[in-house]
Amino acid sequence: MGAVTGFLSNYSGNVKAAFALWPAFSLLLTLPILAYLYHRDGRLRASSVVGTYLAVLYLLGIGCFTLWPLPDGTSGPGITYGIEPNFNPLGLIGNIREDGLRAVFELLFNVVFFMPLGFIAKRLLRLRLGTTVLLAFAVSLLVETAQLTGIFGMYPYAYRCFDVDDLITNTLGGGIGWLAAAALGQVLPDAPKPVETDRHPGFVRRCVALWIDLMLTGAGAVVLWSVIVAVQLFTAATSLPEAIRVVDSSDASSLTAWALLLTPAILFLVLETVVPWVNHGSTPGGAFVHMTCENHERTTGWRAAFYAARTLTLAALVVLPWLALPFLLIFYAVARRMPYDYIP
Repeated sequence: MGAVTGFLSNYSGNVKAAFALWPAFSLLLTLPILAYLYHRDGRLRASSVVGTYLAVLYLLGIGCFTLWPLPDGTSGPGITYGIEPNFNPLGLIGNIREDGLRAVFELLFNVVFFMPLGFIAKRLLRLRLGTTVLLAFAVSLLVETAQLTGIFGMYPYAYRCFDVDDLITNTLGGGIGWLAAAALGQVLPDAPKPVETDRHPGFVRRCVALWIDLMLTGAGAVVLWSVIVAVQLFTAATSLPEAIRVVDSSDASSLTAWALLLTPAILFLVLETVVPWVNHGSTPGGAFVHMTCENHERTTGWRAAFYAARTLTLAALVVLPWLALPFLLIFYAVARRMPYDYIP
């Protein structure tokens, strides 16, 4: 028992580091988490939300347990005595002979340490056993490679030990965790159910859908900006006769500036107006979280008015969030709908 207690006491700082980072990472990942849960279940369940945020804590724990504490660069493992990697899969036998119970406990800890990953893969991500085993191996390989390379070159030395035995035990733990989740599923089934499109989505679901659309808008704008800039650079570097140039060189810079400015706005209009108009009220983000912005059928004229009002409202939310968001939040809390939903 003393060996076990001593082993665990060495990681008290790692546990504290994971808990300290948890709130910030949870906040950062809130929208992706909500998007995934809405996509998977069509609604938010308390058990799923809690389980997902605990999964975030667990993933932070993997990083903190395997890479923390970071050396200051002047002393510590890797500088004072160096750490040689272990590529011998039978090295664990020698470790057990040398360290006895402590080595056995370390091997068991490596198995248990990755069991939650297998449980998460089965219960939360709904992956198959083979995929889960590959995932556990990939995560373990990523960690071991980070240890071998000093976090991919951040440090010029390995301050933690790459051990092929960890790859084996971690992967085994992931598989056992999946089997444990499958056994639990016999008692507490969590089978996927058909998800219907919500015609009266809540405020949170609407925000998540808008966030996805804005991410797509940003990604599309970056691609188009890159094309515009590349064309501008090519035009500037090519000695074309002025007579066959489409745009005079003196106007090229201003046109490029206008294109860079208008590209996000045009993409936003397409995603929030054109796409839902032809897709039964679902934007790309709305389709992902199973919602439509059209709460009832409208004639063409009223439908055009609805989309005009909705697009202006969302544009105000994007441009002036500190004003529009509180107003819309209070309005929805009272009316249980958005202002543009009143359009007949």
